[in-house]
Amino acid sequence: MQSESEMTQGTETKRTARITFSDNDQVIELPVLAGSLGTDVIDTRGLGARGYFTYDPGFLATASCASSITYIDGDAGLLYYRGYPIEQLAEHSDFMEVGYLLLNGELPSARQKDEFVRTLRYHTMLHDQMAYFFRGFRRDAHPMAVMMGMVGAMSAFYRDSSDPFDPSQREVAAYRLLAKVPTIAAWSYKYNVGLPFMYPQNRLGYAENFLYMMFATPCEDYEPNPVLARALDRIFILHADHEQNASTSTVRVAGSSGANPFACIAAGIASLWGPLHGGANEAVLNMLEEIGDVSRIGEYIERAKDRTNPFRLMGFGHRIYKNMDPRAAIMRETCHEVLDELGLHDDPLFRIALKLEQIALEDTYFIEKRLYPNVDFYSGIVLRALGIPTSMFTAIFALARTAGWVAQWSEMVSAQGHKIARPRQLYTGMRRREFIPIGQR
Repeated sequence: MQSESEMTQGTETKRTARITFSDNDQVIELPVLAGSLGTDVIDTRGLGARGYFTYDPGFLATASCASSITYIDGDAGLLYYRGYPIEQLAEHSDFMEVGYLLLNGELPSARQKDEFVRTLRYHTMLHDQMAYFFRGFRRDAHPMAVMMGMVGAMSAFYRDSSDPFDPSQREVAAYRLLAKVPTIAAWSYKYNVGLPFMYPQNRLGYAENFLYMMFATPCEDYEPNPVLARALDRIFILHADHEQNASTSTVRVAGSSGANPFACIAAGIASLWGPLHGGANEAVLNMLEEIGDVSRIGEYIERAKDRTNPFRLMGFGHRIYKNMDPRAAIMRETCHEVLDELGLHDDPLFRIALKLEQIALEDTYFIEKRLYPNVDFYSGIVLRALGIPTSMFTAIFALARTAGWVAQWSEMVSAQGHKIARPRQLYTGMRRREFIPIGQR
C-alpha cells in the first residue's frame, strides 16, 4: 500500500487508500471508512472483482462486520458497552440492566427493567423432557460438553422461536437463552457431582438464582449470600461481551447461514471451550496449585523471566489490552470484598495470588512489559472462593457471554445486506495433475 489520498466531491470528502503493484504498475483505490470510535478501516470488498484477496490469518487486521454493541481500545484500556464505560456499569448497574442494554441499545427505564426481568423469570424452567437428556451423558462429562449439547437440544424443543428472520421469534429466543442457560449450567454441575437438580426460584435475582441452583439441596434451606451474589453478578457484567473474539465470531459465522439461534449459541460455547479462549481463569488456579507455597514464588518468577523456559505466569498481560485490563481493577476490588466476607485471606492459594499480584505491580520486568494482572487472574480467585469448581469456570464464562452472543447474533441477522460468511484462502496445494489408475501407481 503506497499512499492514502482524499477526493472532494462538492462538500463531501472521501478518503481512499491506493495499492500500487510493482510488477505492472496497476493501481487500485479502496475507500477508507471511519467508525464512531476507533481505528479507520480500508474497505477491501472491491478487491475480489479485480482478482485479489487479502491474506490475514486469524483475522488480526480484518474487520469482519460493522457493529454498534461493544468498543475496545486496547492501548488506552477502554471497554464500552453501547458507549457506556465498563467501570460505570460494574459499579452502578446489574447484569439484568446490562443484558437489556446489549440487546436493545439503551439502558432500560424502571418499568422496562421490571418487565424484562419478569419475562426472563417466566422462561427459567427447562422443558421437563430435557431433564432426561442429561442422563445420556457420563457423570464425569465436562460441564461445557453437557452445556453444548443441551443448548443445541433447545432447538428441538423450542421450534416456535427458531426462525432468525422473524423479529418476534428472535426476541423470544433471546429471552429463552438468557433465562435457561443458567439452569442448564447449574444442572450440568449437579449432574456431574450426582446431586438432584434444583429448580429455579423466581423470587431470586439472576445471580442469586444461579447460586441457589448450584448449591441448594432438597434437604435444607439455602439463602444466597448477597455479597457473593453481587460478586458473581459483577463477573457476569465484565464477561457479557468483548467485541469480535473467537466465540462471538463463531456465533456470527454460524448465524450467517440462517441457522437457528440455539445452534448458533451452542457453536459459541464450543469455541469458548478452547483453552486459548475461555480457559484462562482455570489456568490461573492450576498455576497457583502448581506453585503450592509462597516460599516458591521466587523460583517461578525467575522461570517466567527466562525466555528459554516454557513456564508462563497465567493471568498476566492481555492480547488486546496493552495497558491495564479495565475489568481487572473492578475484579480486584470484588476479589477482596469476597475474601473479607468469607475470611479467606489466610488460604494458601489466595496468599500466593496476592503475593504474585504485588510482585507484578512492583517488579520492573513486569512493568516494562506491561504484564499487569488481568480479569482472569482475579475472577478465578473469586470463583474458587464462591465454592465453584474449576471445571465450571468456563461454563460461568459461557453463561455471562450468552448475553453478548445473543445481541451480536440478533444485530447480524437483522442487518440490511445480510450475507453468509465466506472467507477466502491462499491455496498452497498441488497444481492440476492427471489421475493415475491404481495399477500404474
